Amino acid sequence: MQDWDEIFGPEGPLARTVPGFTTRPEQIAMAQEVARALHVSGRLIVEAGTGTGKTFAYLVPVLLSGKRVIVSTGTRTLQDQLFRRDLPTVANAMGRPVRVALLKGRANYLCLHRLDLAEQQAVSRGLRREVAMALPHVREWARITRQGDIAELARFSESEPVWPWVTSTRDNCLGPECPVFDRCHVMKARREAQAADVVVVNHHLLMADLVLKEEGFGDLLPGADAIVIDEAHQLPEVATAFLGFAISGRQLQALARDLAVELVASAAQTDVANTFAQTLDRRVIDLEDALGSAQERVESAKWTGSIVESLESLQFSLADLGKALATSDQPGLASVRRRAIELQTRLGLLLEHGDEAETASVRWAQVTRHGVSFHYVPVDVAEQLGELIRGHSNAWICTSATLAVGDDFEHFTRRIGIEEPTTARFGSPFDFEKQSLLYLPPGLDAPASSRHTRQVVEAALPVLEASGGRAFLLFTSHRALREAAETLLQRLGPKPPYPVLVQGDAPREVLLNRFRDYGNAVLLGTSSFWEGVDVKGAALSVVVIDKLPFAVPDDPVLKARLTAIERRGGNSFFEEQVPQAVIALKQGVGRLIRDADDFGVIMLCDQRLKSKPYGRIFLRSLPPMPLTSKLEVVTEFLRSRLAAIGLVPEFVREGSS
Repeated sequence: MQDWDEIFGPEGPLARTVPGFTTRPEQIAMAQEVARALHVSGRLIVEAGTGTGKTFAYLVPVLLSGKRVIVSTGTRTLQDQLFRRDLPTVANAMGRPVRVALLKGRANYLCLHRLDLAEQQAVSRGLRREVAMALPHVREWARITRQGDIAELARFSESEPVWPWVTSTRDNCLGPECPVFDRCHVMKARREAQAADVVVVNHHLLMADLVLKEEGFGDLLPGADAIVIDEAHQLPEVATAFLGFAISGRQLQALARDLAVELVASAAQTDVANTFAQTLDRRVIDLEDALGSAQERVESAKWTGSIVESLESLQFSLADLGKALATSDQPGLASVRRRAIELQTRLGLLLEHGDEAETASVRWAQVTRHGVSFHYVPVDVAEQLGELIRGHSNAWICTSATLAVGDDFEHFTRRIGIEEPTTARFGSPFDFEKQSLLYLPPGLDAPASSRHTRQVVEAALPVLEASGGRAFLLFTSHRALREAAETLLQRLGPKPPYPVLVQGDAPREVLLNRFRDYGNAVLLGTSSFWEGVDVKGAALSVVVIDKLPFAVPDDPVLKARLTAIERRGGNSFFEEQVPQAVIALKQGVGRLIRDADDFGVIMLCDQRLKSKPYGRIFLRSLPPMPLTSKLEVVTEFLRSRLAAIGLVPEFVREGSS
C-alpha cells in the first residue's frame, strides 16, 4: 500500500522536485480514490474543483500502478500539456521512468503520399494558388520532421487550406497498399503507442477506437488496463457527434477532388472525374436551391419533395461512380469507390422513414456560408456508450471540474450509460469566501427582453471602472455578443480606458495572448471562452455572464431529447435543460479563480437566479462565494484588492485627483 500522505506531503517527492508544489488534502483524497479504482478495475466518477490538482491526483497513482493506461482529454491543449509537461514532471518526481506516447487523429499528421499527389496536381495547375504556394514549405518541413505532426509547422495555422491536401482521412487512407506505407507518420505514432506505458489521446480518438476499431489501432484499447477520461463533461457530446454523421457539400466536392487527383496519378482517363465532378456540383446546387437561403435548420419532417428528390439523385450518382470504379485495381481509386459507397449508405439513412427512425435519431439540413450540410445524430448515446464501456473490463476513471449538479452525478452517469459507479466530489482548496464575490445586479429586465443586453453592459460599466478593465464578458449568443460589443465601444468613446477585445476579430489564441499581454483588457466572447481558458493573476478580476446558459431550444438534438423524456413521463426541463445549464455555468464561473492568490467578482446578470425556484439549484452548484446585490460592495472589494498589489486604474486615479 502506498502512503499517499507522504507522497503528496510537504516532505514528499513532489514537494522536493516540483516548484511551487503545495500539499492539498483534496488531492490526496482523490489520489486514494483513483488508486482504489485502478486496483479493482472499477468505475469511478470524480469531480475535482479548480486548484485540486486533479492531473497529478490521477497521474501519480497511474504511474505507481505499473498498469498500461490511456489518458483521454477533451482538448489538444491539455493533451499537449500532459505529454510535454505533466507526465515527465511526475515521472521524474516519482523516479519512475515511463514510456509515454502522444497520439492524435490522423488529420494531425502529414501524409507523404498525399503530399506527392498534391505536388503532381500543382504541376497540372489543378490547385488554388494559396495551396500551391504553400506546398514547397510543407515539402521542406517533410524532409526534417520525425513526428509529422502538423502543429510543428508554426507558419501555418490549423485552418490553413493546404492541410486537407497533405493529410489523410479514414476515407482516403490507402493503408498497407500506400506506396509510402513504411514511412507513414500515422502508423509510426501508432507503433509508438503500442509500445508505451501511458498513451495520451483525445476524446475523438478514443471514440474512434471504441467505435470504428480501425485496422492497426483497434488493439490499443483491449491492451490497456485503465482508461482515464479528463475533461469528462465533454464526452457525451463528443460521443453524440461521433455516433452520428454529417454529409456536406464540401465533403462531396472533396470526393470529386480526390477522384481527379487519383486519376492524374494513375494516368487514367479524366472524363470520369470531369463527368462526376460536374454531376456532383449540379446535385449540390440542386440541394441548396431546394433548401433555399434560410440559415435555420430544416428538420427531416419538413423536407420538401424537391429536397428528397435531390438526395435520391445524389444517391444514384454515387452508385454510378461506384460501378464505374468497380474494376479499377488502383488503391487510390479503390479508396474513392469505398467512400462513394459509404456516402451512398449514409444517404440511405438520411432518407429513412418511420417512427422508429424518428425517435432513435434526429435528421436535419442546413445552409450556411460554408455551404449545404445534412446531419444524422442519435438522440441518446447512453446505451451505445454504456455498452462500449462495459465491453472492456478495464478501470474507467472520469474526472472534471464540472460533472455534478449540486452533489448529484445522476445526470452525467445517465448520459454515458455507466451503472452504479463509485462517485466522489472534492471541492476547491481555494478560499472563495475571501477571494471572490458573487454579484447579482438589481433592476435588470428578464433575459428575453430586447433591452437586456444593453442593460448588462450598463450594469457592468461601473464594475469595469473599479477593476480597470481586467474582465471577461461572456455571452450565450453571438447576437448578444455583437450588441454588447457595439454598446460598450459606444459608451467608452474614441479613447477607451482599457483595451477591448471581441471574439471574431482574431483567432481565439491570439485574443487570449493579447488579453494576457495587456494586463487590463476587457474581452467579450461566447461559448469558446467559457471553458479551457486559464488566465491567472489580476489580469482577469471580473467575469460577467449575461444569462443562464440554457441550450438553444431550437437545436434539433435537444428538441428530440426533450420530447423523448416527456414521452416516458419525465420532466425534460429539470432532467435535461437545468443540469446542462448548471454544468455550463460552472465552467464559465470557473474562469475566474485559477490560483490561491487570485481574486475577483463573478457578475451574473440573470434575475431568474432569485425569481425562479430553480435558481437555487444553480447557486448551490457554485463555489461558496459571498453573494451581494450592492454595487458599492463590489467596487470597494475590487479597488481594495487591486490597491493591495499596487494596481490602481489610471482613469480612477485621474478622476480622484
